[in-house]
Amino acid sequence: MSIEGQILDPNDPEVKETLSYLAIPTEERIKLQAQPFDGKKQCWAPDAKESFIAAEITDTKGEEVTVKTSKGDSLTIKKDDIQQMNPPKFTCCDDMANLTYLNDASVLHNLRDRYSRWIIYTYSGLFCVAINPYKRLPIYTLKAVLMYRGKKRTELPPHLFAISDNAYSNMLRDRENQSILITGESGAGKTENTKKVIQYFALVAAASTKKEEDPGKVMCFKLNFFYEVKRTMES
Repeated sequence: MSIEGQILDPNDPEVKETLSYLAIPTEERIKLQAQPFDGKKQCWAPDAKESFIAAEITDTKGEEVTVKTSKGDSLTIKKDDIQQMNPPKFTCCDDMANLTYLNDASVLHNLRDRYSRWIIYTYSGLFCVAINPYKRLPIYTLKAVLMYRGKKRTELPPHLFAISDNAYSNMLRDRENQSILITGESGAGKTENTKKVIQYFALVAAASTKKEEDPGKVMCFKLNFFYEVKRTMES
């Protein structure tokens, strides 16, 4: 497999399929963002099953509020137990650092909303949150690598490849070691995402290797890279 010499066609069906698992179509996003919203009434209320559920404040008495949930239930709870809801323009937000209200309910809802569409990557400032889909998605192809190679993070939807390319580009530009920390609980997908990072580095490094470079130095660099990855994973 090699990306050398390949040109990306934005109308390629494979590219379109990849993007469908990374971002919401523009038409759908416009409809979602056009939903009616009242910031003074709409909120998140605690729920035993869902953790938080969308609700509307119907009455306020002192430190208590009465809300009607999206399930149709009427609850009277403390004001401190409800959380503010973001306007519809933040629906399925790519970067949660942009949310007006960065509370537990809003973060959970945004990740859940994206995951329901099989969009597993979401930025949160400098971090990229990944949720294990427990199935293979067509977002790690050669053409996906081409999509993210040399692009700024804001140019394309969230992806592990964007994080990888940022580290790779910084390494080449600054001539300094780079680190990518992949952390999570058991079964979260740490190993698989590490494999994808290595896959990305291997492909872009092979494509950018110049003929005049010393083959011995190139090989030593690659062997040292994989040794460091292996040693880190073992520890």
